[in-house]
Amino acid sequence: MSTVAAWPHQAETWLDERGKPAWIIAMVLGFIFFWPVGLALLLYMIWSKRMFAGNCRNSRRMTRHQFRHATQSSGNTAFDAYKADTLRRLEEEQGKFSEFLQRLRDSKDKSEFDDFMDERAKKAKDTDDTVDA
Repeated sequence: MSTVAAWPHQAETWLDERGKPAWIIAMVLGFIFFWPVGLALLLYMIWSKRMFAGNCRNSRRMTRHQFRHATQSSGNTAFDAYKADTLRRLEEEQGKFSEFLQRLRDSKDKSEFDDFMDERAKKAKDTDDTVDA
């Protein structure tokens, strides 16, 4: 990657390392010196959720790091067995919870669809009654 093409990524990384205040300062300076730059930074911060996240660092990178750290052996076999069992149980619970949420969404969708169909049938019946009269 050329230096010209790499500088936006390098700037993003540099600002992420310094946190949200650095992003805000860059945005304010952008507005002061050349307002389209400030506006572009503001839109990018909103689009990338940097304005609302507690941390500016890439969450996928953090998750990978945390996973790698969680799967490393501590040297204590009893603790490692407990940790493995706990992680397995948490993964099962996460799967069950995801299934529950999907069933909840499906039932809500079905309920909304049934309400729509009932309302449509009622309107059709009302239309038929007015035509008959």
